[in-house]
Formats: sequence, structure tokens, C-alpha cells
Amino acid sequence: MEKIIIFDTTLRDGEQAPEASLNPKEKLEIAHALSDLGVDVIEAGFPIASKGELESVQQIARVIKGPVICGLARAIKADIDAVYAAVKYAKRPRIHVFLATSKIHMQYKLKKAEDEILKLAVEFVKYARRFCPDVEFSPEDASRTEREFLFKVVEAVIDAGATTVNIADTVGYAEPQEYGRLIRAIKENVPNIDRAVISVHSHNDLGLAVANSLEAIKNGARQVECTINGIGERAGNASMEEIVMAIRTRRDIFGNVDTGIKTTSIYKVSRLVSKLTGFVVAPNKAIVGGNAFRHESGIHQDGVLKERSTYEIIRPQDVGFMGTGIVLGKHSGRHALNERLKELGFNLNAEQLNKVNERFKALADKKKSIFDDDLISIVEDETKLIKPVWKLKSFQINSGSEIIPTASVSLKYKNKVSFAKSAGDGPVDACFKAVDKITGIKGELQDYRIEAVTKGKDALGEVSLKLKAKGKVVTSRGSSTDIIEASIRAYINAFNKIESL
Repeated sequence: MEKIIIFDTTLRDGEQAPEASLNPKEKLEIAHALSDLGVDVIEAGFPIASKGELESVQQIARVIKGPVICGLARAIKADIDAVYAAVKYAKRPRIHVFLATSKIHMQYKLKKAEDEILKLAVEFVKYARRFCPDVEFSPEDASRTEREFLFKVVEAVIDAGATTVNIADTVGYAEPQEYGRLIRAIKENVPNIDRAVISVHSHNDLGLAVANSLEAIKNGARQVECTINGIGERAGNASMEEIVMAIRTRRDIFGNVDTGIKTTSIYKVSRLVSKLTGFVVAPNKAIVGGNAFRHESGIHQDGVLKERSTYEIIRPQDVGFMGTGIVLGKHSGRHALNERLKELGFNLNAEQLNKVNERFKALADKKKSIFDDDLISIVEDETKLIKPVWKLKSFQINSGSEIIPTASVSLKYKNKVSFAKSAGDGPVDACFKAVDKITGIKGELQDYRIEAVTKGKDALGEVSLKLKAKGKVVTSRGSSTDIIEASIRAYINAFNKIESL
């Protein structure tokens, strides 16, 4: 069985998606999750971008021990120096150098001729090899590069010491058969290609990133660069979970290749990335969407009840999708709760379990049925790495069709409880204004969304919002059976996140 190397770039290309910025604590949390998931390479960031980015990549390199830890660099000495300063603490470091090779990039962006590009590519691969034996080179916009020139560049950088060559479809221009033929042509026309791993990096501008990646694998690529939930610049990157499960499900097509991904953790990691970036996963998203394993049609329901494989090509449990089975109620004890959380993949310490148990009991008093998704939402809400500066103590609203909505809110700060009352355009706005009064922070709401986490009249609601305050923009979530309470929790969580940055 040949292994397909999974190169995860959620923390680099994924974070470059507009408004997906992560703080160092969040990046480290995702890195731990990716390591547990079994990814082979984590591209932890672009160290030259800022001091904070370099330190974040450095922290990941120090802490995460399993995967290769990689940083991205332009073909510039300062960039490569920054990457090495960040990844040198990793047990298995990698420097990833890129340089554009397409005519349009050379003419308009770099303003350089082919011979200059070839010389620079070789020079900076050699420079990177002085620091690190594992060097990856990406001819940026490779899918729009003249083939003969691309062959020359790939051959030259391998001779210079590149151990991986990444054929990037930077703007999502390629079509699957075309991309597959390009990978095959590289194997057939680059004499030293057997000395390097062929990697592919596809963007989803035409909705073809996963299809292109899979076609590349069929034609000899053995590393795939991808992100959780397919997040990334513009329309995003190839979705890791879709690539992994396509290979696993269609062994008749992909034969003797597989990945080292622990697929039962896919759903949990997807939720984590969605929570921390604020990017909601579409219900119809393949593999990890809320509707991926749900059946509305009577014909489909009948078929699934008789034999699941009639309408399901993947077992939900194979990707860690727990559905909505009832698991616990108000009479359940702490031990039973902890055991169920372990089954869901959460190993909480005593302090975390106490917090989750408190929220669980409060929710169980409000709901007749507790679902797995309820538990997951509570755990995610209570085990945040953000230190809770402000905490909701109580709230009360007065609202109706013919009165101005007012809210009374009390928050706990350290050991002191503060109270404020405010009016607003609606009950949520009134609550937010009351929170502003107590904290002394003026929040500017930029996005606000509500969704039901579970089913039923007593469904747990989750509010996700984007807030600007003190010159910082953060995303945050809060959950409760009461959408007003969920909204306040999300708003306070955002303030706590801003205070921690």
C-alpha cells in the first residue's frame, strides 16, 4: 500500500481566507487536533508576515512532535531565515519555498525573464538546504506555466536539493483531466523526478479542487495539500476530508493508495476549525455537513432502515459523525457524562469536567432530551483556551410589539458582580448595550448568525458573531436553549477573546 502524504495548510492558506484570522492559542489548539488526526505535514504559517506569526509557528514547532512542521517562504533570504528561525525547534522541520513561473506572473508581478526565475529558484532552494534537509519548492501558478519551462524548473530545483516539488494550481484554473495529464507529463519528462515527491495544491475557484487533487493522485502525485473544511483564499482549497474519504471509499479506483488519517476524528476537527475561524460549515457540505447523513425523503428513509448502504456510501461513525441519538438526561451522573464525552473524543480534566457538568445539568433541566451535538457544543463552549475575564451572571428582558425593548444584565468580573440596564432596537441589541456599559468597551457588531445545533422545540441554539472592538476583530460563539442567552454568551466570549489578544 502506497501512502498519500497529507500536507495540511489550514493554519497557513486556510487562515489567509478573509476574516479567518486565528490567535496563537487557537492555532496551537488546531495544530494539536491535526496531529491527533494523523496529518503528515502541518504548514503552520508564513513566519515573515509578522513577529506574532513567527512566534506562533515557533510555538507549534516546539510543542507538536508527530508531524513535519513546515513554514512558507518566498524566494527571498529574509523569508527563508524567518522560516528556519520558526521551524528549527521541530523534530522534523521543513522549509517551503515558492516562486511564480507562469508568464502572466513573471510579466506583471515579478517583472523577470525565464532565465532569471530559473536562477532564483535554484539559488534559494540551495540556500534553504543550508538550514534544513527537507525543502519543498512550489512553482507558483504551475498549472498556467509553459510546460517546457516548468519541466526545466522542476528538474533544476531537484538537482539543487528540493525533496518535494509542489505543482500548484494557484488560481483554481485547472480542469481534472488536464491537471492529471500535467502530473503524468512531469513524471515522464523530468529525468530526476524519482528523487522528489510530487505534491499538488489545488484551489477551488471553479469548484474542482478535490477533483483535481484526486486526478493528480491517479497520475502519480503522492502528496496532497489541503485544508479542513476546504477553507482558504477566495473560494478555498481542496477539502482534506473529501479527499481522504474519496480515496478510502473508492478503493476500486485508487487501488493501493491510502492516507494515515484517523477518519473517526474528522467531524470533531471540522467542528473545531469552524468554531475558531467563525466559518459555518454548510449543511450540505460533503462528509462533515449537518445533512451529510440525514434523510428526508420517505423512499430514502425506507431504504436506509432496510439496509444503510442503499443510500449511504460512508458510515457516519467512520468520520465521527454522531448524529442526534439521545444519550443522557437530567438524572445522569457525572461519571456517565464523562464516559459519554470520552466516546465523543473529549478527555477533560477535573476542572473542565466540573464546568461542563454544571452546564449539562442546567441544560438537562430545560430539555427533555440531550443529544450528542448538545454535549459537543457545551464542551466547545466551556473548554475554550480564552481566559474568561467577564462571565454572565444573569439577564432579564422586557420586550413587546408596542414597547421599547429593555434589558438588565449582570456580569461577574473576578469576584465582583456588576449590573447595567439599557434599551435597544430589540432585546438582543438591548442586552449588548448593557454589556457595553458594564465592560466599558464599545463593541461594533459586524456579523450575527443563529442556527439550531440540535432538533426539536427545545433545540440548543448557537449564535456566531463577528465583533470589532479596541481596533481588533474577532469571531465568537455562544450556545443555549434561549437565543437571547446564546447571543449574550457569544458577545461576552468575543470581549474575553479581545482582552486575551
